Amino acid sequence: MMYNKDSLRKIAMPAEEVNFVCPYIGDDKSSSPSPTPMSNGNGGYLDPICDPSNPIRIKFQDICSAAYTIKGGVISTPCMRSHMSSTLGCNVYFKKDFLQYTGSFKERGARYMLMMMAPEHKHKGVIAASAGNHALALSYHGQKLGIPVTVVMPIIAPIMKITMCEQFGANIIIKGTDIGESKEHALQLAEENELVYVNGYDHPHIIAGQGTMGLEIIDQVPDLDAVIVPVGGGGLIAGLALAVKSLKPEVKVIGVESERCPSFTSAMNAGHPVQVRAGSTLADGLAVPKVGVNAFHTASHLVDKVLVVKESFIALSILRLVEMDKSVVEGAGACGLAALIAGLLPELQGKNVVLPLCGGNIDTTVLGRCLERGLAVDGRLIKFTVTVSDRPGGISELVKLISMVGVSIKDIIHERAWLTRDIFSVQVKVVGETRDRAHAQELENTLRSNYNEVHFVSTGDTS
Repeated sequence: MMYNKDSLRKIAMPAEEVNFVCPYIGDDKSSSPSPTPMSNGNGGYLDPICDPSNPIRIKFQDICSAAYTIKGGVISTPCMRSHMSSTLGCNVYFKKDFLQYTGSFKERGARYMLMMMAPEHKHKGVIAASAGNHALALSYHGQKLGIPVTVVMPIIAPIMKITMCEQFGANIIIKGTDIGESKEHALQLAEENELVYVNGYDHPHIIAGQGTMGLEIIDQVPDLDAVIVPVGGGGLIAGLALAVKSLKPEVKVIGVESERCPSFTSAMNAGHPVQVRAGSTLADGLAVPKVGVNAFHTASHLVDKVLVVKESFIALSILRLVEMDKSVVEGAGACGLAALIAGLLPELQGKNVVLPLCGGNIDTTVLGRCLERGLAVDGRLIKFTVTVSDRPGGISELVKLISMVGVSIKDIIHERAWLTRDIFSVQVKVVGETRDRAHAQELENTLRSNYNEVHFVSTGDTS
């Protein structure tokens, strides 16, 4: 079955006729759950639309309805063959959703959710807890649609994103040391002010909106064999897997997450969402300690495999995207490529594979660090120490050797005070640039053949 944009009107149906009674658009208010959070009686608050005891499974018609509804308000982004295809051994296509106006796929779900609200709720507005792309998408489309938006952000939220949300007309509240505390405060404000709380990865309309990317992918790469999807809260992989599998059941849907926060892997092993400890990761957009109940309920039977990737490969993927495909992508968006570079999917050799580059909002300072870390993982940025003679010409001879091999010195420092052996020796620490890992190995061999004490700093296991 081929997806055709002109057929959306025929396929699309009002969401309440297809799947679930949505409190934002349903007519039967008596049978619908409250659209605003409520107290759980223990000092906390519950979001009735994301109820673990009553999960909602999205259906394909919801995604078709979303595609028709947001058409014209969200960009249909290109899906282009990568320059890396030959080196990776498969035909890689990048779905460049970082080209959305606010820099991420989050616009799809945010716009659909806002457009499907009942008039009385649109007038009062929505509230969300976010420090990143969800906040930007909701603020931007709220401004476009004339719907008031409040975003609760933790104190660690980047100043740039706070400023951008304010420029989009959102009311920003800084509250909480982490996103968990921000969410609790947002739920409280939602109940007190009768605002609709929008879960950025688990609201049914959000999931349906994210699934529109899958429709576009099938249209753009009709001979698709597999799609590799970054996984955080699970909203993107749930919607995308449903769209792709409904149109082409034979296509493999593979999830990828950082080793620092394997929440979807843990949920698949347990059979339900479970809390995991989220560590510091380059893929900060995926650092969701517990996947959404609706997202998991929708995606769990559709996802063929879930992988975890090392931080070193995420950094290397960011570097590869900048160098070879001229794309600046955040760590979360680069995880799919990291799985291929790490060699975790040998079964995809010769296949047609789509990787969603789902976000490009990476902080400039973090980007610089990622590029340097990627160069180190690639063996093109090296660090080593050599103990040489402290007599005249000792360091000069070392520099000549390095120069003869063709390695460029970025930084050099020598120290004497902490050496405990030969008083006439000096330890030299060097940071250098090489062409590739083989070039770095050539330098190491040269140094070891000329000096007794040589130590190269390892960049970690990337085998």
